[in-house]
Amino acid sequence: MYAPDIDDQLTARLTAPDFQAWRAKVYASGGCAKPIRLTGTGSLMHPDGTVIYHRAGELFAPCGNRRSAVCPACSDRYAADAFHLLRAGLSGGHKQVPTSVTEKPRVFLTLTPPSFGPVHTRRVTRSGAVIRCRCTERHHPDDPRIGGALDPDTYDYVGSVLWQAHSGQLWHRFAIALRRALAQRLGVPGRVFRDHARVSYAKVAEYQRRGLVHFHAAIRVDGPDGPGDPCPAAITSTVLREAIFEAASIAHITVERPDATALFVEWGAQIDIREITRTAAEQIEDPDGRISEARLAGYIAKYATKGTGKTEAADRPIRSEYEIDYLGLSTHHRRLVETVWELGGLAQYDELNLRKWAHMLGFRGHFLTKSQHYSTTFGAIRGERHQFQIAYTLHELGHDGDLDQVLVVNDWRLVGVGHRDDAEKELAEAIGERARHLPGEQSKREGYR
Repeated sequence: MYAPDIDDQLTARLTAPDFQAWRAKVYASGGCAKPIRLTGTGSLMHPDGTVIYHRAGELFAPCGNRRSAVCPACSDRYAADAFHLLRAGLSGGHKQVPTSVTEKPRVFLTLTPPSFGPVHTRRVTRSGAVIRCRCTERHHPDDPRIGGALDPDTYDYVGSVLWQAHSGQLWHRFAIALRRALAQRLGVPGRVFRDHARVSYAKVAEYQRRGLVHFHAAIRVDGPDGPGDPCPAAITSTVLREAIFEAASIAHITVERPDATALFVEWGAQIDIREITRTAAEQIEDPDGRISEARLAGYIAKYATKGTGKTEAADRPIRSEYEIDYLGLSTHHRRLVETVWELGGLAQYDELNLRKWAHMLGFRGHFLTKSQHYSTTFGAIRGERHQFQIAYTLHELGHDGDLDQVLVVNDWRLVGVGHRDDAEKELAEAIGERARHLPGEQSKREGYR
């Protein structure tokens, strides 16, 4: 139900003389929920100064937020870009990644955090029967207690927050340890490993119900010159698996608790490694537990755009501790946020800037990261889309000349961020939702992604 003022705003927007022009700008932004409003001019020109196309006025640029809870339209676009970035590193076929990467040793790895105390769980048998939790209850899937501490007074909230804050650095230590483990198996010193092979990966962080992240990663071993260079014959999928187990078991960081005692930041005991295969294209995994490269790319991309929910605190940074009261958190996640805020006020953790990341429960890393040579980049993918849009505009104008001979001249200035009222936001989201589900529009988007 809309409030009366929203109804009035909707009526005013729908009956306004400029509604069609406004709708066109919304449609051009993909239905962005919080567009960047710009005013100015944009032109396509020949090098001699002849104007091919010119536009003036206001336009909406997409906000680019990856979170579906913040902007579904931009999240969809980010997910598509993430899918193609990941798929390029798994299947090749991109100008920077040959199809021969499918012959390299490749695995799908999941690394989890250690236990900081028992939590409410919901497990099921193979027949689907719910197993009793340690609290003696059988939890419903939507029970907000799942993932929460069984005994908040003994749960190590400080340790879990410090682990979360250093998890990106822990991954870095793991990557170094993995290269050293592979170098040992090649019989070469770790410092010259890159002269013999290169580890490439793409990883994504996913929140568990207990509020801590675990990492999913597609890992590939190339030759020293990258994706087009054959991997040394001595490194097989089996060897890569052994090296990963070794690296995960030794990678750690020692940090200081508030009381000056040591905390060892390390991976949990649950480590899952599965071979990536080109078979089983219609399933996440085949009967042997191997992961399909096509489905894996979509699986990882989904978590790269996953909106906030029971395992996260807020979509935006928390500016004051008083905001915590209005976040609607479970007791467990509220304790995590409060712990982040409290630790962020201690001088010994100044360099972590924890309060900036209180809304992320202390996680300070990017949700999707990759090594330099894993595949293409987001910038390259977006550049290709931009070139497609220019080519499409020129084609519609009947100009089929060389794109290299066309100059793009823009002069845009910021007017504001977001729609002017809630009614415009609601209408924009509806327009974006409809546009994303039109078959013709889906095909068009896939054409330039």
